[in-house]
Amino acid sequence: DDPAFSTEAMGKGVAILPKEGKVYAPVSGVVSTLFPTGHAIGLTSDEQIEVLIQIGLDTVKLEGKYFKAHVKQGEKVKQGQLLVEFDLEEIQAAGFDLTTPIIITNSNQYTDVIETNKKSTVKQDVLLTAVVL
Repeated sequence: DDPAFSTEAMGKGVAILPKEGKVYAPVSGVVSTLFPTGHAIGLTSDEQIEVLIQIGLDTVKLEGKYFKAHVKQGEKVKQGQLLVEFDLEEIQAAGFDLTTPIIITNSNQYTDVIETNKKSTVKQDVLLTAVVL
């Protein structure tokens, strides 16, 4: 329901509904952006793929309530490392949609960005593949 994501204005990606209140690094790389509110985090992979993960829609309005970052901006991270924890129940109870966009913000640098065809995924599953010429 967010036009910035649904129109791919920020890049191609996928949206998930999290089953647990944890965000793990989908790639190894550097934390390029960490919003002070903890609701969104940007990573630049070792391969220079730029990934933005926004936990829920409009959750910036919570001003950091229910979010706890486990990393800092500029920190080197490994794939699978815990980045952010959040309280699913409290965020939903506050009336927010937990749909979580995961976007390749530099997707225009790739031939295509292909999303998984799986309806349900777990940690370490591939969600997106950036295709290079």
